[in-house]
Amino acid sequence: MALDIKRRLEEELKQLDYEYRTELPKELQRAAALGDLRENGEYESARNRQDYLRLRIHAVRKRLADLSMLDVDRLPRDRVGYGSKVDLYDLDREIEVTYYIVMSEDADAEAGRISTSSPIGKSLLNKSVGDEVTVTIPSGVRHFEVIGLKTVHDLDAIETDAPA
Repeated sequence: MALDIKRRLEEELKQLDYEYRTELPKELQRAAALGDLRENGEYESARNRQDYLRLRIHAVRKRLADLSMLDVDRLPRDRVGYGSKVDLYDLDREIEVTYYIVMSEDADAEAGRISTSSPIGKSLLNKSVGDEVTVTIPSGVRHFEVIGLKTVHDLDAIETDAPA
C-alpha cells in the first residue's frame, strides 16, 4: 500500500516539476511580453499557478519524506495499526462492519478504507480483539467492539481481501 502511494506521489512530483521548470517559465515569458504587468491578467494567472506549484511540490516532497520513514517492522502485530483489516461490531446499530486502516491518500469511507487520521481510524489504533471503542464523529458518538483483526504483517490475507 505505502509503495503504491509513494509511486503515485513520485509521478505527481515529476509532472509538477516539469510544469514548474519547463512550461511555466515559457508561459510567464509570453505573458510578460504582452506589456504592462500591473494590468496583465495572463501574467497574474501564471504567477498564481507558479505559487500553487511551488507549494504543492513542497507538500509532495514532505509527504514522500514522511513515507520513507515508515518502518513496517515496527508496526504492531497484535493491535490495530496502519495496514490492518479490522472487523467491528457496531454496538449502536447492531451490525458488523469492516474497515481497512490506510493512509489519507487511499482513504475511501464508502469502500471501507479509513485513514489513520480520521476519527474512527485514530480511535482504533492500538486496539486489540475484544476491546470496546467509543468514537466521537461529527454526527455523534458511536460504539464498537473489535471482533477480528489482521495486521499488515498478514499481507497475503489483506491483499486478497482488500477492496480495490
